[in-house]
Amino acid sequence: MAAPTLQQPSFLLANLKADSTTKPLLQRCQDLTKIIDDYPAKELHLIFPWLVESVFGSLDGIIAGWNLGLLHLRSNDYKIVLEFLKPSGPMMKLVYKLQAEEYKYEIPVNYLPGPVKACIQEGVLPDCPLFHNKLQFPLSGLLSLNLALNPFEFFMFNFAYCLITPKSYPPGQHGSSTDSAYFVLVDTYLKYFLPSEGSVPPSPFSDSRGSVTAPSPRSSSVSFAGYGVHSPSLLKHHIFHQPSVNADPAAQEIWRSETLLQMFVEIWLHHYSLEMYQKLQSPQVKLALLQYRLSMSSMPCQPYAPPGSGTLHTYQVLLPFHSPPPLWGLLEEPFSPTEEHVLVVRLLVKHLHAFSNSLKPEQLTSSPSAQSHTHTSPLEEFKRVVVQRFVQQKLYLFLQHCFGHWPLDASFRAVLETWLSYIQPWRYTGEKTNAQPQTEQNRTVPDKWESFVQENLLMYTKLFQVFLNRAVRTDLVNAKNALMVFRVAKVFAQPNLAEMIQKGEQLFLEPEHVLHHRQPRGYMTPSQGGSYLSSRQRVVTDLVFRVKSHVYALEGQDCQYKQMFGSELRGAVMKLIQIIAQARQTAKRISDHSNEVAANNSFMSWFGMGSSDPNNTFSGAEPEESGECLKKTHEFLDRALENLCQIFKLNQGQLSQLISNLGSSQDEGSCKQLPDCIQGENGLILTDLGRRQIISGLRRFDIQYQGDPELQPIRSYENALLVRLFYRISSLVNERFGGHMAALCSRPDLLGRLGRHYLADPDPSTKLKQSPITRRTLERSQRARLSLRPLASYRTILLLLLCYAFGALLSLGPVSSTLLILTGGFLYGLMMTLFGDKLKTH
Repeated sequence: MAAPTLQQPSFLLANLKADSTTKPLLQRCQDLTKIIDDYPAKELHLIFPWLVESVFGSLDGIIAGWNLGLLHLRSNDYKIVLEFLKPSGPMMKLVYKLQAEEYKYEIPVNYLPGPVKACIQEGVLPDCPLFHNKLQFPLSGLLSLNLALNPFEFFMFNFAYCLITPKSYPPGQHGSSTDSAYFVLVDTYLKYFLPSEGSVPPSPFSDSRGSVTAPSPRSSSVSFAGYGVHSPSLLKHHIFHQPSVNADPAAQEIWRSETLLQMFVEIWLHHYSLEMYQKLQSPQVKLALLQYRLSMSSMPCQPYAPPGSGTLHTYQVLLPFHSPPPLWGLLEEPFSPTEEHVLVVRLLVKHLHAFSNSLKPEQLTSSPSAQSHTHTSPLEEFKRVVVQRFVQQKLYLFLQHCFGHWPLDASFRAVLETWLSYIQPWRYTGEKTNAQPQTEQNRTVPDKWESFVQENLLMYTKLFQVFLNRAVRTDLVNAKNALMVFRVAKVFAQPNLAEMIQKGEQLFLEPEHVLHHRQPRGYMTPSQGGSYLSSRQRVVTDLVFRVKSHVYALEGQDCQYKQMFGSELRGAVMKLIQIIAQARQTAKRISDHSNEVAANNSFMSWFGMGSSDPNNTFSGAEPEESGECLKKTHEFLDRALENLCQIFKLNQGQLSQLISNLGSSQDEGSCKQLPDCIQGENGLILTDLGRRQIISGLRRFDIQYQGDPELQPIRSYENALLVRLFYRISSLVNERFGGHMAALCSRPDLLGRLGRHYLADPDPSTKLKQSPITRRTLERSQRARLSLRPLASYRTILLLLLCYAFGALLSLGPVSSTLLILTGGFLYGLMMTLFGDKLKTH
């Protein structure tokens, strides 16, 4: 205990609040470390909520806290924050110090994820035991419910919620970096509380009274019955009461690990749409799934379920028989995860795979009888079920939401890599000795992962179908988008993976009456006179049960499953292949055009041998789609085509014929045609087909500058001073003699044609056919005017200087050279006026 001369708690909190605005972060952390060491838990209890809020920010986002997402390695406060918040640091020491007492801290239910909040306010028990037996009922009514969390839960809730709190970053800064303090802390906490090797270090403070409660997902006697809204006592009666941790010494080892994981999963992943919420909470779906399970379990020979295989064991929520009308308005808030959010979720997925794969081989193959003994530690048992039981369903819904709502741009790469990380657990086995040879030669997926593929069938098939829908609407000319298509095709082309997925689909499509027919009425082991065939039938039945349970749990009993290798999806893959082929042709066309423009803009173009049109650019070429990027696009798309052919066993000859036909048809006419348009009152209007043609790169407008040619931005090959000077001169001339020039250009004789050559656009109708120009702009561009801007071009100046220099060599003065230049220009205009039309026809 601290000495009696210490400050009073009220003064302590007031001083800390005052220091937070005056002292630097290093000094504040040093003072807090000394206070945590010296003060007793009774006095630290009062400053703990304020300290957590000042570090992580308020739940409503008004208080920013320490902005952990913006602290990077180059920041001065980076190491200070990590040292203060690390698992063995002063902040966690404060948590353990308060954890040893009976302190509780309230969190309003309104800050819980939408589905959890809706469940609680409807009177339905959430499916996560983390929120059980923690509700506080105020007298003001149901809408002001609070959760009473212990210090560790309160700390982890605020730490996890800090990621999804709306933030306004300063200009030029963003929070999607993987080297931020928040990202590093998440990684540190996962490695500390979910260790792949060894066990979780014990808390430095022990609780002799056993007051720390932690829900344990390993209890099979938990009842998840529903409860009524109008009876708090009945509600508390139905929610199970978890005994204290000290009552079970084994549970003391991992309760912090379970709490951390449940907090992360609930706060980061438990978000989905209103439609999905309604489907998952539909009584018909729940009852149908329950009846299916009861019918399977009531058979004479109940299939044996290996450890951790039951995805719905213990944690599936059953709706109450009498539940009030749902409050759908609670879920209408849009959920838009940020790139930083998705990157942290991927970090969680990768670590959980490594954590689960660190399970000892003897634990993986242990018999059911051996599991009843105490040889298996709680941490090893936790590793066996962590992915399927804690993460699978919520991650599936999270990814499905992101696939459907993420913008069609390159930032989708974070979501894509999260998905690919989950469906490839064999990448995180920790076997790094032969990683390179295995990657180059034997990339075959080991057979031991077949059960994982079957129990996560929708992660492979359904999300692949959703990705196809995105890919066909994405600009695959962009190298970053082409890379994503290649990444998915490469992953699914791994040898043995497609066969595993096909087998899983066959198990799901197995008719139920066939299962009952196959199942023997009495099961006898071979030692009792039974046959090994019955054992094999039992295994097949068990596999079917596991796959069907997985699909029904995520999509409902009435889901319309589409086979990944069926005819419908095969047609979608062929459509994607066509789009890939079109993107390859477009990338090649852009590359060729860019090379031509680069050649025309060489030094020789200064001598009049290149185009001087400032609009001579290709609208489809963006900075990231030129040069090396276009080469990468072609390479990614080529390899994606090879992998797709390998996955779906496509005929290489037919594919080559399809691509060649598509390429020839594009070369003949598609690239020269305009997008599909209709003629509107003020010009061309794109149709939906035309928009798709532009997005796919099939057709394009020849976009040109349609404003006043004299007011175009000054180019790099123009002299700014001369441009402005000639603009003023030409404006004065046009203002004074505009009527005379218009009358001259309107004459039908030779003088009128000559005036139109020098004072107006010779053929403005061609631009109307190539670009969506409006009628007002067309009329403005047809007005007769004098333009001296070409004289401000460095190329024109150089040509004039060369002409004067050549005249000087011929002993001609400046006046004579000027007269010759003007005479040459006039004769050139006269020739173009007389014979220009004939030259165009030829």
